[in-house]
Amino acid sequence: MSAVAERQTPNTYDECARTLASASASKRSVRVRGAGTKDYLGDLAPTDIVLETAGLRGIVAHVPADLTVTVAAGTPLAEIQRALSAHAQVLPLDPPHGAAATVGGVVAANSSGFKRARYGGVRDLLIGTTTALPDGTLAHAGGRVVKNVAGYDLNKLLIGSLGTLGAITECTFKVLPLPAATAGIRARFARAAEAFAAADTVARTPARPAALAVDGTRGSWQLLVLAEGDAGAVERTIAIVAAAAAQGSSERDPDLEQSLAPLRELPASADGVLVRASLPPAAQSAFADEAQRLEAFARLVADAASGILRVHLTGDDDDVIAGADALLAAARVCGGSARVEKKSDRVRARLSSWGDGDLPGLFLMRRLKDAFDPSGILEPARGPVR
Repeated sequence: MSAVAERQTPNTYDECARTLASASASKRSVRVRGAGTKDYLGDLAPTDIVLETAGLRGIVAHVPADLTVTVAAGTPLAEIQRALSAHAQVLPLDPPHGAAATVGGVVAANSSGFKRARYGGVRDLLIGTTTALPDGTLAHAGGRVVKNVAGYDLNKLLIGSLGTLGAITECTFKVLPLPAATAGIRARFARAAEAFAAADTVARTPARPAALAVDGTRGSWQLLVLAEGDAGAVERTIAIVAAAAAQGSSERDPDLEQSLAPLRELPASADGVLVRASLPPAAQSAFADEAQRLEAFARLVADAASGILRVHLTGDDDDVIAGADALLAAARVCGGSARVEKKSDRVRARLSSWGDGDLPGLFLMRRLKDAFDPSGILEPARGPVR
């Protein structure tokens, strides 16, 4: 591999496919990159080529009456939201770094935010893709209408693939009308168990909040709830949260949506390690208790409706590494899984993003990698398959 990667920015889907075919024929490794907002994900290694999707940009088709939008993969999500808002519609994805993230990167990283609680994640909203493969072909999956499910399983394979199977060039999504009303409420607690108990109470009601988040450090925990919909439903949700938070103190927060943004992007600094766990919702409180016992524990943020937790560890490098290993093991014990999502340069070489144990489904992942990328040119080190 060359010391300095060659940057290529194709302007068409066919050009993107030809670039991959040429790289495959010459056994040159390729990294697919959008805006770079997810550069921290996975175990990165230098590649010969960086294929940038910035040239694949724009809204290909928007049919407001069908509630669908088709966009080129290098289009920033924020640009799509602005275009949809002119028709009183929204793509209800709120991933980390959403102001800059490209839609292809959001899909490749399976990057969803707190609004997954009400609207679902990438896999629930994505209905079609076009992908450039290393053999030079363009693979089409799904379609541009909600009822078309042909090739739907290929869409699922691409979600979270981190560019290891192909370069996503186009995506079609379901969109929704903008909510008529929005309101926020936050409740404060002394213990994590109280915050998660209140979140569980809300999740078991018909309230269906737009976001249900728990944020805490030792001795200080918050439940943050965003409600969207018609005005009556929003007010009912706020009342349900206030009743569920009786053990703490609660207050309405008109700026709650802005408050959620930094929680999606934890941590703000490059220090330490961020572990992401996916757990059964009932196991979140126990996992939070385990996290707080760690010497390196700094903060925990949970999407409490879906069981996605992120734990920031800081301090001595040995404590951080030991803490990360302990959280990966604790997630398995709780019936879930975990990975190291961010890590500082100081510990990068000492800590695998995927842990030391065998991942569930690793054999199948290898089979898929061999089928899509037999030459192994795409992100040869980034994913769990080596």
